[in-house]
Amino acid sequence: MEDGLINTSSINHIIKISLTSLGVHAQCPSYVNDSVLSCPPEPDPNPVPRLCQIKCKEGQSFGFQLRMERSCRGYVVRQVDPWSPAELSGLKDGDRVLEVNEDFVDNMEFPRVVQRIQACGLQLFLLVLKGEEYEEALAQGLNLQALTRAYRGETCSRPRLCHITRDLGLGISIIPIEGQKGRYMLSTVSEGPAERAGVRSGDRLVWINGAMVSTLTYSAISKMVKKCSIYVTVLVINRESEASYIRRKLPILPIMAGSHNLPHRPTTMHLVQGSDGYGFLLRQERLSSGGRIAHLLREVDVGSPAEEAGMQDGDLLLAVNGQPSESMEHENIVRKVRKSGKRVSLTTIPIHGRDFYTQLGLSPLLFHEDSLPKGEGMRKTQSPCSEIQDGLSKNEHGSFPCPRLCVLEREESGFGFNLGCVQHEPGTFIGQVVVKSLGHRAGLWEGDVVVEVNGQNVENEYFEEVVMLIKKSARSLKLLVVERSEYERLKQSGLPITPGVILHRTQVRNNHMYSCI
Repeated sequence: MEDGLINTSSINHIIKISLTSLGVHAQCPSYVNDSVLSCPPEPDPNPVPRLCQIKCKEGQSFGFQLRMERSCRGYVVRQVDPWSPAELSGLKDGDRVLEVNEDFVDNMEFPRVVQRIQACGLQLFLLVLKGEEYEEALAQGLNLQALTRAYRGETCSRPRLCHITRDLGLGISIIPIEGQKGRYMLSTVSEGPAERAGVRSGDRLVWINGAMVSTLTYSAISKMVKKCSIYVTVLVINRESEASYIRRKLPILPIMAGSHNLPHRPTTMHLVQGSDGYGFLLRQERLSSGGRIAHLLREVDVGSPAEEAGMQDGDLLLAVNGQPSESMEHENIVRKVRKSGKRVSLTTIPIHGRDFYTQLGLSPLLFHEDSLPKGEGMRKTQSPCSEIQDGLSKNEHGSFPCPRLCVLEREESGFGFNLGCVQHEPGTFIGQVVVKSLGHRAGLWEGDVVVEVNGQNVENEYFEEVVMLIKKSARSLKLLVVERSEYERLKQSGLPITPGVILHRTQVRNNHMYSCI
């Protein structure tokens, strides 16, 4: 027996022996003593996805890279760090990601997948297939989304995060399930506030205003609801879906939910630089509510691109070109905006809106796209590889062009690649890459343009300076690279070239700074 599967050849052998001993010809079905012996069912030939539950601590990375690679389809897991949360969850190098937090992503744009992971907080649930299983499934023409539905159960649907606004009442009753401590069922008034917000009679209540109800008594929940003078936010799931989560030993969390009627949506503004810049000030301030540090947009100039895009003084910055910015240092945000050239996309939210999500323990970016028209949002607000997909064809290996952040840990033989340059001109590229070397395994390709070395932009640096920066890397080296033809197209588009593949989190430093942008 392996992974819960029974060796069917052994069963067939046992059946044949039993039938022979009874003097009965071994056929299926066979009749012995008026009983029917049926042949065991054929094993399912389709691959079975596996779930990796990744939990990390504040300031800790998940410990893996997600890539689009030239040589294969799908989103590929690479460089799983030893003893990292990713490795401890069972994630393996070469795995292909099918779902992120119960959301099918194999047909989703890559930057969108990255943002979903970045916005999920400290817990991440990935449904994956081994690389060879994924390729075999494609070769057989299998429907990958059907595979994920079969794994979950055809009747299973995602939880719902519903925001109910009081109107003479909430239109909802909470009923304890008899004999089951910490479990509650909901009953709704027809066309009442709860039903309009997406709650259905018979739903199981999982979470209310940021608290898991499994830890609350009925009395405590009743008091909590009575204190909500204006609204209440609940996480619910239907009975059949709850059974699927229990069977898979999977917690039901808001990061897995679809949202219904949530207020205070983030806004993404697309700014085109004017003769005097974008016309606003970026400041890092300590907020009066909670005392945390935040990046605020201030002093919006009248008639500036910022004002025309709808920027409001005091808005809180959530993301730059789709990349979450709340945990970035001030200087890095300014650098990203300036490197964007003449166009930049900023995702913002009013402070009171951010406070709403903070009280719920959620990132507002988690549900940003739920409010956008289909096909909008990430395609226009994320990294360049998503924005130019409409104008670019796939390369010969079937992937869309995208910058790649390659991380190398020095070996005794070095990093395994050579640099090249055009004589007397700034800029460097990857020359020869030694086969099976560290550089080769990290994903460097011959001819790649080097954009950044350890986070420092080197597009306008000469060969000697770049070599010096690399030599300063005692053990670890991070290179942001992009294929030559793709680099030229990105530069012509005026879009920023940024790493969108490393999934990590950094801690905020309490520096108070401001910059005109």
